[in-house]
Amino acid sequence: MKLLLSAILLLSLASSSAQSTAPADAATAPQTPEAKLQSARDFASHGRLDKAMALLDELATATPEQPGVERLRGLIFYQREALTDAVTAFKKAIEQDPKDNEAVEMEGVSLFRLGRPADAVPFLEKSRSSVVSANVDPQYVLALCYIDASRYDDSRHAFAAQFGFQPDSAEAWLLAGRMLLRRAYADQAIASAHKALELNPKIPLAHELLGEAALAKADLPAAITELQAEIAINPMDPAAYERLGDALVRSGQYNDARVALNRAVLLEPNSTAPFMLLGQTFLKLQQPIEALHYLTHAVAMDPNNYVIHNLLGQAYKATGQLSEANREFKLVFDLQHKQTPAPAGK
Repeated sequence: MKLLLSAILLLSLASSSAQSTAPADAATAPQTPEAKLQSARDFASHGRLDKAMALLDELATATPEQPGVERLRGLIFYQREALTDAVTAFKKAIEQDPKDNEAVEMEGVSLFRLGRPADAVPFLEKSRSSVVSANVDPQYVLALCYIDASRYDDSRHAFAAQFGFQPDSAEAWLLAGRMLLRRAYADQAIASAHKALELNPKIPLAHELLGEAALAKADLPAAITELQAEIAINPMDPAAYERLGDALVRSGQYNDARVALNRAVLLEPNSTAPFMLLGQTFLKLQQPIEALHYLTHAVAMDPNNYVIHNLLGQAYKATGQLSEANREFKLVFDLQHKQTPAPAGK
């Protein structure tokens, strides 16, 4: 989400100067306020944020302040992750021009990212009808704000509007459930999925969502039941077989897990997880040669996954290939150390 917002923001910085050439240095920039603002836009669109901000800070001292200065200052603060400063700048821009839809929207987005969803909602509600916004989809961010503010019906309606669903349809309930589970609202996701099934008992992916939620809660019998129900409705869904295999592995039903995971691989051979789980399954079945076959394939697909390297080390050890096993266990240590940030001051 954060990367998406930042990437699209760069498009916004560039949009106002798409026809410009490379900007001049600040010392040779034109001196009228309008020209200085355009020069700041050019600097910003070329990634020269320090030069852009120097011009903007100078323009911000003028009375009256040039329209558009505070919005651009806010966009640069946002790009620099200075979200509190961004909110201040967008607030000034709105005070200067209450119809500045981009500033309204970006204040809402900034407040959301500061962990203030309830404060963000009024700004995003006001901007959601804007046709000039190029930064983010305000409907999506607004729906996330509704979730975090416990306004679940409003979030469902917002997601439904984004996808063109009827707000109280089975599809809308299921979509809301998916988004709720993504944000770790498991109980609310389960309720939404059940409502979707109540409206349409054959809707695909609802039982899969319930299975994922049960897995997240470590309720393995419920997960297995729901995922089997999904497969009965949607027998060509590789993800359902993969998650069923995961639940069966966790519950110790290794032969059944092998069957489900083999089907997942046949339907989607480019997914790493089923190969890794098959390797784990064959280790549990004390068939390390078979485990090596799947784990070497999995590690080729995802070489920085330390869990796969750990399983691969176990398989090599079980087959007596101790030097290869030690190599894999060292890689596990190195990858874990690389992925763990060093303590402050180290």
